[in-house]
Amino acid sequence: MASACLAAATVRAQPAEAGPQAPSGQPLPRTPWGDPDLRGTWPLQNINDAQIRLERPTEFGTRERLTDEEFSARVQAAEQSDANFSVEWGGGGTAGLAAWLRSSAMGRRSSLLIEPIDGRLPPLTEAAKELYARGRSTWRAPEATNWVSDLDAFERCITRGFPAVMLPQPYNNGIRVFQSPGYVVLQLETFGARVVPLGRDGHWPSPVRAWHGDSRGRWEGDALVIETTNLKSGDSATTDASGRAAGPIPGRTLATLPVGPSAKVTEWIARTGPDTISYRVRYEDPDVFTAPWTAAFEWSRDDGYAIYEYACHEGNTVREAITSARALRRELSGAVPPQDAAR
Repeated sequence: MASACLAAATVRAQPAEAGPQAPSGQPLPRTPWGDPDLRGTWPLQNINDAQIRLERPTEFGTRERLTDEEFSARVQAAEQSDANFSVEWGGGGTAGLAAWLRSSAMGRRSSLLIEPIDGRLPPLTEAAKELYARGRSTWRAPEATNWVSDLDAFERCITRGFPAVMLPQPYNNGIRVFQSPGYVVLQLETFGARVVPLGRDGHWPSPVRAWHGDSRGRWEGDALVIETTNLKSGDSATTDASGRAAGPIPGRTLATLPVGPSAKVTEWIARTGPDTISYRVRYEDPDVFTAPWTAAFEWSRDDGYAIYEYACHEGNTVREAITSARALRRELSGAVPPQDAAR
């Protein structure tokens, strides 16, 4: 409980009568109707490109920040990446990554996770370990794929999971915030938008579930607090497609983590400057993790960042995953499996 209170307190803004202050000492902007102004485009790509991972490398222990020597090496790698930037087809590299590292509060961070104190995900419960071990996806056992029920939610272009959609990934990291009286909308570059009503108590009845859950927001001082429940529960071991869930952690190997019926996500979002937002997310799922975990990182404004359609189904890759797996099984066995012949 103490760690939860500390997590909330450190992200919350200063008292409402003062308002959070920009580095210049000027009050941060508000919407015409008086709410703290979070509007803008806040891509997370630099966090991924700088290889600041969700979990802290074990050699760091409980150390949240890089030493001067480690930070210098990170900046040098970013400078080399910037030098290799190309807009040509198939080109790579980054643009402005080294400058971002020098200016951002994220530059010296060793991980996104701040709770547990070692920056590592807490252990799974015994039941969750068993379900995770039996989870199915094309990344874990490509030759075993036979139908859509063998694919995880990411492979089916439904979602990356929640709060996974709010965490950095290798590509398509754009987040755009819209506001109106009574609502905040977070447009995600991948898998849609979150419409968050403000000041409304209660959640959906327990049987009603959604991939990104039921979110309710409120202002605490100048910080937006969002509580999300009613997440689609299930696992990736079941052969019933309707019983599958989308894991809460980004990454192909973790996409098959189960989600329990009591999973809850709490987010704190607060402006810390003209072009920065402090974001913190706490995940609680007693059926899956033996303790809660909390990630915290900075959003950086880039209103020139263009968000395009995420054409996940383009090319019908789900069909290709199924047909290629069936072909692989035929090649390995020398015969057509009966279940394939029946399709």
